[in-house]
Amino acid sequence: MAGAPRYDRFVADDTERGDGDEFWNAPSLGLSPLSRIRLDELLAELQNRVGDVMASRERLSALLDAVVGVGSDLDLRSTLYRIVLAAVRLAGARYGALGVIGPDRQLVEFITDGIDVELHQRIGALPTGRGVLGLLIDEPKPVRLRDIAEHPRSYGFPEHHPVMRSFLGVPVRIRDQVFGNLYLTEKRTGDEFTDEDEETMVALAVAAGVAIDNARLYAAAGQRQRWLEATAEITNVLLGEVDRTAALHLVARRAREVAGAQTVLVLLYDPVAERLTVEVCEPEWPELRGSQLPIADTALGTALTGGEAAIVPDLGPASHWPVAVSTGPALIVPLAASGAVLGLLVVAHAPDGTAFDDDSDVNLLSTFAGQAALALERARAQEERELLVVLEDRERIARDLHDVVIQRLFATGLHLQSAARLAGRPEVGARINSAVDDLDTTIRDIRSAIFELRTPVNATLRTEIVATVDAAAASLGFRPELRVDGPIDSAVPDEVRPDLLAVLREALSNAVRHARADRVEVIVAVADGALRLSVTDDGVGGTAPFDERSGLANMRQRAERQGGGFTIGPKPDGGTRVEWSVPVR
Repeated sequence: MAGAPRYDRFVADDTERGDGDEFWNAPSLGLSPLSRIRLDELLAELQNRVGDVMASRERLSALLDAVVGVGSDLDLRSTLYRIVLAAVRLAGARYGALGVIGPDRQLVEFITDGIDVELHQRIGALPTGRGVLGLLIDEPKPVRLRDIAEHPRSYGFPEHHPVMRSFLGVPVRIRDQVFGNLYLTEKRTGDEFTDEDEETMVALAVAAGVAIDNARLYAAAGQRQRWLEATAEITNVLLGEVDRTAALHLVARRAREVAGAQTVLVLLYDPVAERLTVEVCEPEWPELRGSQLPIADTALGTALTGGEAAIVPDLGPASHWPVAVSTGPALIVPLAASGAVLGLLVVAHAPDGTAFDDDSDVNLLSTFAGQAALALERARAQEERELLVVLEDRERIARDLHDVVIQRLFATGLHLQSAARLAGRPEVGARINSAVDDLDTTIRDIRSAIFELRTPVNATLRTEIVATVDAAAASLGFRPELRVDGPIDSAVPDEVRPDLLAVLREALSNAVRHARADRVEVIVAVADGALRLSVTDDGVGGTAPFDERSGLANMRQRAERQGGGFTIGPKPDGGTRVEWSVPVR
């Protein structure tokens, strides 16, 4: 090597002078044979040290190149793979891997080099941190083995796994936290890894921790930026006219895109009925949308009543859902505004997805959910203002109908009744009385219209009654006559409505199957603290007592459960009459 004294140079010089022994015996050097041996040893030691220095220099240069390489990309996945490649190259290993430790102290990711995709598939599931691999998790310090199979904690290898003997494991730390472990096996140039290999890997692990930390911070900053952009988009929605459905779809879509989630649900809470309803699904899930979910003893109920975000491993058993729901980790965040919880925003990953972070993910999604709740609250306020305008207009129309139209019709009816008594011919009196009856029917219809006008817009019982009667028309071949009297929507309690509709459907179904009728009349009325349903037909009828099988028995049970009554029997002029009534407060 340059700059190092070499023995052969002295030999060359001696050759020029003559015999080598004459040179060493020359009086000018004054060296004895013993001194010559000592000089050879010193020269050999010097040469070895120079070689070690050069090797260390090359190793240091390679380590610096590796450090620069692993830190050249801010993508976390790419950074992890670069670390494995650098470790394999520096230590001269055949196989390398980096295992990422999850919250449960098991390996949640395993990035490898040296094993191709086909062999991966043949081996099967990746390790989770048992055996020697788990040793570094339990005791995060370097481990170097000549033969991994000889260690007491050796767990063995699965079928199709390549043979691995020599082993070197080093923990990778980020500040004071162990992020994962770097594993190397099968030293190419020897039976085992050396002290120098271990020192190099420890140094690489330090640099790897810094690179991973930078990549994670960069990813977190990018994620935060995307959440802020999504939040700003929701804020812009608040500045204009807000359509609730469109706003909630936007919330779900943006949450799914930014979180990289499999499923996002927006659940709205009805405090009166104490139930959650699936308002929006992203992606669209028709079987789930509109369904009602239980609150008691569920993670959804806990987040709703507690008003705090919750991270759960999945969305619970299938019994809680109307259709099969299969998810991985899920983050449940309340939609809270003005001191009230309006619902929940649920973001769920795929079954094999990564877990949510307790700090960053919860804080970012909570901020986003707060803006979403404001959009929902503003949409509700806007709907209420529009509804108030409609109700005011309807109230004005109802007042005019009651104060003007009905009074004039009633006065006209009185005049006609007076004129009927003065009519000389019987047929004239009959016509006048018929006109008075028509006026009475018109007054009754107008009063029903007034009740409808004064009923809240979102009340739907009257609409459901009409829809049920219309549905029977297709089977009967004609539309049943329907009369609805009294404040049906406001006076009938929520718990009575399902029973009323079920009895109406059963009564119409019986008319379709058994009556062979040409006319069916349905009367639903609320008066004197009672709800009454009457369904009559002019069909073939039957003889009392009627055989109360499942359908009729259910109708009676529904009445008795509500403290009411049920009767069925033939009409005097033919056909059948069904009477069902329950008290209402």
